[in-house]
Amino acid sequence: MNTDATTYPIWQNSAETAIDNVENAREVSDYALAQRSAKGDMEAFDILYQRHHRRVYSLCLRMTQNVQEAEDLTQDAFIQLYRKIGSFRGDSAFTTWLHRLTVNQVLMHFRKRSVKMEKTSEEGETPVQIVKGTENHRAMPVIDRIALDNAIKQLPPGYKSVFVLHDIEGHEHEQVARLLGCSVGTSKSQLHKARMKLRRLLTQKSPPQAAAIK
Repeated sequence: MNTDATTYPIWQNSAETAIDNVENAREVSDYALAQRSAKGDMEAFDILYQRHHRRVYSLCLRMTQNVQEAEDLTQDAFIQLYRKIGSFRGDSAFTTWLHRLTVNQVLMHFRKRSVKMEKTSEEGETPVQIVKGTENHRAMPVIDRIALDNAIKQLPPGYKSVFVLHDIEGHEHEQVARLLGCSVGTSKSQLHKARMKLRRLLTQKSPPQAAAIK
C-alpha cells in the first residue's frame, strides 16, 4: 500500500477531479485545483502551494535579492492567491497568472517600502506613523498589530479604504483616487481624517483583552 497517498485529499464527489492516490493528484490540472480552492477546499490549495511555491520563491528572490524578503513575499503571494483565486478563469496558463500576481505583490512591497515617511506632502504635512512599524505591519509587535487592525475596522468605509490602500498597501493618492473613483483631494482629506480617528482610537482603547487573541 502506498503510504504517501494520505498526503493528498480524496475528492469522492467529482469523478472529473477525483484524487485517490499520489499519481492522480499529480495529474489534476491547476485549473481544477483553483476551482476547488475558490470554493474553500484547503487541500486543493495546499497542492497548488506544493506545486508552485519554489517557483514563486525563486521569482521573489530574483526581484528582491534578499532571502528574508523573498520568504516573506512568497507567503504574501500565496495569501493573495487564495484571496483572488476565484478570479482565475483559465484564459492563460495558471503559472502565467501566478507569475503576474507575484510580480505585482513584489512591486507593491517595493512601493510600500518606499512610502515617503519623511517627505513633506504638497500640503506641507509630513505623513504620520500611526503605530511604529506600520510601514511593514508584519514586523509590528503582535499587540500593536491587533490594536491597529481593530481600530481600522472601526473606521467609516471611505476612511478605511483610503487608509488601507495608501498607508498599508502603499498606493499613491493618484492611484487611490482611480481605484475608488474619487478625486485626489478627497483621497488626501479622507486619509488625514482616518489618521486622526485612528490616533484617537489607539490612545483611548486599552490593549486587546486576552479573549481577543485566543
